Amino acid sequence: MIPKLREAYNQSFQQENYDRFLADIHPKHNISLDFRIAETPIFANNDFKNEFLKLFEEVKAMVSQEDFAQKMEGAVPEKFRVPNENKHPHFIAIDVAVCQKENGAFYPQLIELQGVASLYCYQRHLSLAYQKHFSLPKILTPFLHSSLSHEAYVEKLKKVIFADNDPENVILLDIKPKYQKTRVDFLYTIRDLGIKPVCVSEVIQEGAQIFYKSQGKKIPVNRIYNRLIFDELERRTDLQISFDWKQPTNAEWVAHPNWFFKLSKYTMPFMESEYVPKTYFLNELEKYPKDLENYVLKPLFSFAGAGVHYDVTDDILAGIKDTKNYILQKKVSYAPFIPTKDVPAKAEIRMLCVWDDELTPLITLARLSKGKILGVDFNKDKTWVGSSAVFFES
Repeated sequence: MIPKLREAYNQSFQQENYDRFLADIHPKHNISLDFRIAETPIFANNDFKNEFLKLFEEVKAMVSQEDFAQKMEGAVPEKFRVPNENKHPHFIAIDVAVCQKENGAFYPQLIELQGVASLYCYQRHLSLAYQKHFSLPKILTPFLHSSLSHEAYVEKLKKVIFADNDPENVILLDIKPKYQKTRVDFLYTIRDLGIKPVCVSEVIQEGAQIFYKSQGKKIPVNRIYNRLIFDELERRTDLQISFDWKQPTNAEWVAHPNWFFKLSKYTMPFMESEYVPKTYFLNELEKYPKDLENYVLKPLFSFAGAGVHYDVTDDILAGIKDTKNYILQKKVSYAPFIPTKDVPAKAEIRMLCVWDDELTPLITLARLSKGKILGVDFNKDKTWVGSSAVFFES
């Protein structure tokens, strides 16, 4: 989106720099990645950033409504409902496709909202590594507000996650954290914030108090930096879990698990905007659109694209039994806007926001693709695809 920067970057790109860049991301932690990191970041001009921020303001206005949480109650399955829900989500991720208008201007189309924590610490370090190894101009910033520094970013995360608690009494909770695809983010979270990742099977519950063990000592938990995904937890029948999250505890969730459901694909049929493709609850359609080739079918609460149908047919729809748990969403056209060494790449960008005194956008992450779909299976043996960062004009 900034042609001069793109041309200069592509012309000066050297494989040796990319190799050093990759080495800077993970081996210092003695860890390998389960996902590919792209050779390039995205360079976004202020026109695109302003479009992005307009969508953010619409999301902010919606979730700031006093009755928003109540309106979304129907999203939370009773078997996963957790008590002591916060009034607002601590984190919101806004996923958009980068599309292009007929006049050539780029604009975002909302793909999904998520009320869960994302790769906040990894993304900061990925941006730093791009800046270091590819000598990016100092006028560029990875932050959505150019006045935000890396140090202020970390302090903002600490304020949201810790509140007034000692880091020792805050845990990052997930399933087998050392084996998660996002484990590199957990390691950067330890480095930046000092939070210990704890498996849900290791949580000790005594009445309303929960604990984890460190060097043989039980440590009380006051806040849970929550990275659990419940549909994954439901599948893990191999885990012995004594922690009953359905019982009230003294520990505050950050973010509360109910927001995983309330801010999700479930939210999109309630939104009317130029930035939001038309979306329907499948069970509320009296008849299906005739042009099904222009729609995508998505289960409401799957994760990482599981169960999504991109080529929808009447037979597929006829086979859906729990129609209340699916949405039919108008397809969007991803723009191949990033010139590379061969074919241009497309991108999906996630805006990472936190709720402190109010909802605030901080940084973005990106996924680059050359396949029909953004997933790994559609980008095998391709280069200049994968995890990336976005840099804005400051």
